[in-house]
Amino acid sequence: MYDVIVVGARCAGSPTAMLLARRGHRVLVLDRASFPSDTVSTHYIHQSGLTRLRDWGLLGELAATNAPAIRRANFAYRDIELSGFADPVDGIDTGYAPRRAVLDEILVNAARRAGAEVVEGFGVSDLVFSEGRVVGVRGRERGGPEREFRAHIVIGADGCRSIVAKRTRAEPYKVVPATGVNYYAYHSGLDWALEHRVGFNEIWCGGWPTNDGLTVLAVICGKSRFKEFRQDVEANFQATFDEIHPELGAQLRDQGKREGDFVAMPHADNYYRHPWGPGWALVGDAGYHKDPYPGFGITDAFMHSEILVERLHQALSGERPMDSALAEYHKLRDETSASNYEFTTKLSAFGELSPRLRAVFGAIRRSPEWTTKLFGLFAGGVEHHEIFSRQAVERLYDDTGVPPHERVYG
Repeated sequence: MYDVIVVGARCAGSPTAMLLARRGHRVLVLDRASFPSDTVSTHYIHQSGLTRLRDWGLLGELAATNAPAIRRANFAYRDIELSGFADPVDGIDTGYAPRRAVLDEILVNAARRAGAEVVEGFGVSDLVFSEGRVVGVRGRERGGPEREFRAHIVIGADGCRSIVAKRTRAEPYKVVPATGVNYYAYHSGLDWALEHRVGFNEIWCGGWPTNDGLTVLAVICGKSRFKEFRQDVEANFQATFDEIHPELGAQLRDQGKREGDFVAMPHADNYYRHPWGPGWALVGDAGYHKDPYPGFGITDAFMHSEILVERLHQALSGERPMDSALAEYHKLRDETSASNYEFTTKLSAFGELSPRLRAVFGAIRRSPEWTTKLFGLFAGGVEHHEIFSRQAVERLYDDTGVPPHERVYG
């Protein structure tokens, strides 16, 4: 009998298991994959996510891999361009975009070192219920007999297609339909900062350095263009860079060499799922997913794992009832993610900015200080109200000399 079973061992599951095991709980982690192995990902870890790795004692291990530190970003939304980087967040002055085979192995090994039992190559096929409560899981290792494990609580950290969410009928809410499809590939021969550029006509392109001297290059096209795009992915991939930023397009054509196949990343809808019930909880993309455009997935998985673990520990150690603990996790998860969720779903549509956002972004690009603050919003060191509240916008307009007739508040 385990205290906790975690289904899924990647960037939500392994931290959850590690932190619970460090608190002295008996934890079992199950994943159908074997590690190290890749998975579809945006790769990027924002500074606020890296503070978690540091606090867990794992940042040095990540830095010791050959994933380069990222300290400069170029951001564009149509004709508005910004360059810079965030101020340090709790002492962290860089971002990283490691290959998932590298990052996930670090996390899985950390869970093992903490005392969690990890079973790789195990596919969970169903949950075990007793009197309406989840009490365990069943499944099998590849080619092996069906096995059953039991625990006080089962955590679904198994992504958008979560078997835990499916079998518990976790209710989605605040759903915003996906608007795009992402293709990415690894390229050698390029020396780019973090590039993040929205063009006209429902397209985006980006790039960021990763392990082994490679750069992840990615494009997003609107769903209305997907059928056309997939007819010739390579030509349309190049054409997207050419259209949005001709200089980057030329560098890609003349200097870049694709290393491996393109990876398709159809976007799941943006959603929250009700993240708990009798004997179960959800964390990571299993319970909360948004468009990959701003690259918050890994960072949010780390942050929400910490929130969940603190409440689970209180319940498992008898300090408070489990229902109360999980209800608080639900509340905190939603409160801490609400602004980013709204911001992401607005910008990821790649449409014309609202008059207010256009005015705000236009003013920000006049000021290096405010540009740094905007990058801090993505990095996790600046709150939305520090930029977008009425009072903050008034200060922005005053600081950058926006004339009264150009000021938009509503």
